[in-house]
Amino acid sequence: MRRALSCVLLVLSAAPVFAASPTRLSTITVVLDFKGPHSDPSIVVMKKELAKILGGTGARFEWRSPEEASASTAENLVVVRFQGRCILEPDPMLYDERGPLAFTHTVDGAVLPFSEVACDTVTGTVRSAMFRRNYKRADLLLGRALGRVVAHELVHILTNSAAHAHEGVQNRGLSGAQLIAEQLTLTEADLLRVAHRLGN
Repeated sequence: MRRALSCVLLVLSAAPVFAASPTRLSTITVVLDFKGPHSDPSIVVMKKELAKILGGTGARFEWRSPEEASASTAENLVVVRFQGRCILEPDPMLYDERGPLAFTHTVDGAVLPFSEVACDTVTGTVRSAMFRRNYKRADLLLGRALGRVVAHELVHILTNSAAHAHEGVQNRGLSGAQLIAEQLTLTEADLLRVAHRLGN
């Protein structure tokens, strides 16, 4: 089953971090804000997956907690908030998986550097594509899925665009199978779009 990754219009008192014209960016600071329990091993995998997906754009990432970010003056800062339980466990219960996997805030057509990941929807979608034997690799598979979901939203932010692709990570709707597949990449066009916006 496919789940949408969407951009929604919310009025926030914040301005986009990234300029409208290409500017060379060496490092992007990503603040990870967890509002529920999460798997540390999955987050390690998520970071590696994200770096792999966006590595060809010249983007480099630093990771901070909200506390670390509040005590610093980092530029090029993006906040990713994780709602729900970012833990993948065998569960015989059926959950309502409707709704987006994640979304990025926009205002007046500008994409803001604030994304939210719906962990319960992500884990439900991933679980729908798994067999019982896969739970031996639960942390790996969830981390892979989260990396692809966050990469999708970061492309919106870095390009200041709500555009989607017909395939790859930037596809509007990603299935559970795509989220945990051995490989899922950005299209060449998406890689070039991000690299251009970063001035690379």
